[in-house]
Amino acid sequence: MTYQRTIKKEVYCRDIGLHTGRKVSMVIRPAAEGTGIVFVRRDLPERPAIKASLDYVSDTHLATTIGLNGAKVSTVEHLLSAFSGVGIDNAIVELDAFEVPIMDGSAQPFVDMLKEAGMEIQPQKRKILSIEKPVAIIGENGSYARFEPSDKFMITYSIDFPHPAIGIQKFHLEFSNSNYEKEIARARTFGFLKDLEYFQAIGLALGGSLKNAIVLDDKKIVNKEGLRCQNEFVKHKILDAIGDLSLLGYPIIGHFIAHKSGHKLNNLLLKELLKRKDCWEIKDIEISPHHNRIPA
Repeated sequence: MTYQRTIKKEVYCRDIGLHTGRKVSMVIRPAAEGTGIVFVRRDLPERPAIKASLDYVSDTHLATTIGLNGAKVSTVEHLLSAFSGVGIDNAIVELDAFEVPIMDGSAQPFVDMLKEAGMEIQPQKRKILSIEKPVAIIGENGSYARFEPSDKFMITYSIDFPHPAIGIQKFHLEFSNSNYEKEIARARTFGFLKDLEYFQAIGLALGGSLKNAIVLDDKKIVNKEGLRCQNEFVKHKILDAIGDLSLLGYPIIGHFIAHKSGHKLNNLLLKELLKRKDCWEIKDIEISPHHNRIPA
């Protein structure tokens, strides 16, 4: 995909916010080339706009939040992941509340919305961010995240939870729009019942339920339907990472490798990458528009 893309028509949804538990309406509209993904808080005076950019990340605890001049939008990662997954560069996202709706806890409802809206190819060519040298960041408890050079966008992700339903999981994704929808989009967020009870007691995760998350007690998955796919837990972490990495503002050509990472570590890696200017380069896409391995 050599040229930028937006959607052909606006689409709408309404659901609850994961943490507030309040209803939120969302409209996604087409946008001009070079716009990027821009969130608009239409419920606030003067309808403040916040671009989905690393520059505006204000919080990475439990979800990724962006903010500007006091206006914020939280839990943006699933929607941003869907934009990347289907290959949309430019869109306006209007919200009447603080959070992006959680839907079913995956990116699939957003993918379906964007496909319903249709894709429009725009005149402006894409540029990509190419990883030229390795960059790494080390977190707590053995966690890490790093970029390595590659001729395509790939993700290798592993997790390790001391729970009989999860344990150690690892998945490698060679990114394409079709691979994203086949392997990643349907993977739901997950959490533990004991944590959910605690968070709700302090006013968080008020919208969390079996309808929008995989919930686990001390021994098993509580959801009667079980999992949607093998390795759903680590695949959801990849879904989140794709959303977080999109905050760079460019499709990435490189290999993202992570172990026990999350929004905070993903964000720290992006900041470290941008500081290391010898480790990356912005390039034109020199590839057929029908090639499917350029990250969307």
